[in-house]
Amino acid sequence: MSYLRFEKSLITNLEESLPKEILRTNRSGAYACTTIVDCNTRKYHGLLVVPVPELDDENHVLLSSLDVTVIQHGAEFNLGLHKYQGNNYSPKGHKYIREFYCDKVPTTVYRVGDVLLKREVIFQRYEDRILIRYTLVDSHAATTLRFRPFLAFRSVRQFTHENGSASRDYVEVENGIRTCMYPGYPDLYMQFSRKNEFHFQPDWYRGIEYPKEQERGYASNEDLYVPGYFDVSLRKGESVIFAGSTTANKSASLKHVFDVEVESRVPRDNFFHCLVTAAHQFRNRAKNDDRYLLAGYPWFKCRARDTFIALPGLTLSIEESDYFELVMQTAMRGLTEFMHGEELSVKIYEMDKPDVPLWAVWAVQQYAKECGNEKCFKLYGQFITEIIEYIESNKHPDMTLEPNGLLFVRGGREKALTWMNSMANGRPVVPRSGYIVEFNALWYNALMFVASMLSSNGETDQAAHLETVAAKCKEAFVDTFLNEYGYLYDYVDGHMIDWSVRPNMVFPVAFDYSPLSQDQKKGILDVCTRELLTPKGLRSLSPKSGGYNPMYVGPQTQRDYAYHQGTAWPWLGGFYMEACLRLYKGTRLSFVERQMVGYEEEMFNHCVTTIPELFDGNPPFHGRGGVSFAMNVAEILRTMELLEKYTYYKEG
Repeated sequence: MSYLRFEKSLITNLEESLPKEILRTNRSGAYACTTIVDCNTRKYHGLLVVPVPELDDENHVLLSSLDVTVIQHGAEFNLGLHKYQGNNYSPKGHKYIREFYCDKVPTTVYRVGDVLLKREVIFQRYEDRILIRYTLVDSHAATTLRFRPFLAFRSVRQFTHENGSASRDYVEVENGIRTCMYPGYPDLYMQFSRKNEFHFQPDWYRGIEYPKEQERGYASNEDLYVPGYFDVSLRKGESVIFAGSTTANKSASLKHVFDVEVESRVPRDNFFHCLVTAAHQFRNRAKNDDRYLLAGYPWFKCRARDTFIALPGLTLSIEESDYFELVMQTAMRGLTEFMHGEELSVKIYEMDKPDVPLWAVWAVQQYAKECGNEKCFKLYGQFITEIIEYIESNKHPDMTLEPNGLLFVRGGREKALTWMNSMANGRPVVPRSGYIVEFNALWYNALMFVASMLSSNGETDQAAHLETVAAKCKEAFVDTFLNEYGYLYDYVDGHMIDWSVRPNMVFPVAFDYSPLSQDQKKGILDVCTRELLTPKGLRSLSPKSGGYNPMYVGPQTQRDYAYHQGTAWPWLGGFYMEACLRLYKGTRLSFVERQMVGYEEEMFNHCVTTIPELFDGNPPFHGRGGVSFAMNVAEILRTMELLEKYTYYKEG
């Protein structure tokens, strides 16, 4: 029995099955994403969605979907499913699905009369190529499969509609065709592993609708172009592989390529392996061999803060330190260029945010714990020392080191400078400026970590200087942030003090080096537990604080105002769990394990086998936003690693 299996009773109920999405990626940022019933519900969905750098910095949907029709004794049974305007679904092929499961690859089994057809989907790891294998498991008569491709050739942020500019030209290639609807796009190759007949029958399918876009208050319908159809004859036990790609395929090699790709996949046979697979999906390799981590799918790019926060969990926690080093090599080069005022040679966004260098030091700190101080200092000692010097020299345009040892951020009311970065009407929804609590927790942690690294490598004078700065920071931190109710202000900017109960105060409780006493940490953690903790992470704002808005629904502006005003974030929950284990050790193991249950159930919801961007802050805690989010997957993996370590220490 597969770990991830959905039976016919669930699949045929579209209210249950349509919200469940499936994502497959390669290493170039291309992906395939749809629902488990193969009905696209977002404009971002498609079987072949690829970056086209010659046009812009967005992904583009080339092949939207592929309808398959089973033909036997002259009768046709279309297995496709599309939603059209007026809440009409056609041709309702989901009713033929017997089951959907996902071991190494997503697999759908169809039953049409005496025909049993299996469909397996894989995205080739280092090519912009979707591979789909159809196997006629059972049939008592001659059977033809008819394949009808739906083409879009558009940005994921736009729609296509019937027009006279779209090219209908195509060229026959080995066991298929290639075509391109508009100038500037790559050719789309649609080929099969065996001979077939292509029938040119161009048409537009009009009024296809995407309900997820309706929910988000956007335009939601488009027309898709179908150039014709392919007929393939199969006998019982035979298979055919369809390849949709931006480069030509050798038909004879498709079976071998498919088998090799399947063999290289991690089986999704438990919670941990699902997360490992999700972690690998964020990996991105540029043509110059630079390595990146995408912040999420389907619309995120590589962002600096996300990279440094997610990097330890997505690599070190699954014993893949070599990939940590590859990504850090690229990110380190970009951050160094920024600190030197040079043009960036890397494709990492938001490198200018003032907490990015601090999170970079935190990421290196996690590497030191996994790989040893000696190796860490050899690789990153100069880098982290340069970060401290950069901050001490007040070279960052938005942040200064004050005489009291704390970092002060300017401009946070006009532009988003922290991770709480939603904007409305050109201004931050959560304007955070001045002394910001997690910035200064990161700063104290960085000072003490770098000082310890310098000291252990014989650079005692420089280490002593950093310890002196840290001592000033520690005293000022408590005086500035700790209030009479036992929790921390979110930020202090002159006479402006934010009393809101927010999760940012959990960081100084979780970090290795903290300016807080044990009693102060316990008091803060208690407040987080009472007011912020949910089964899906920490709320971004307490229900008792003004402006609490936990439901991330509705049009863009409405969602912007809710984004950090009560929604729950699993990655924050990771730091909360670390704080629990650090303070209470083995006595909280069962509590943390129970929290993990709330995440494991997400393997079967939303985008199966991964974790979405955020959740509503109130029950039933629906997943929202991007279908897969790097920081969330990373921190759950890091929590699982911490659980294992504390369990080992307790048993030892």
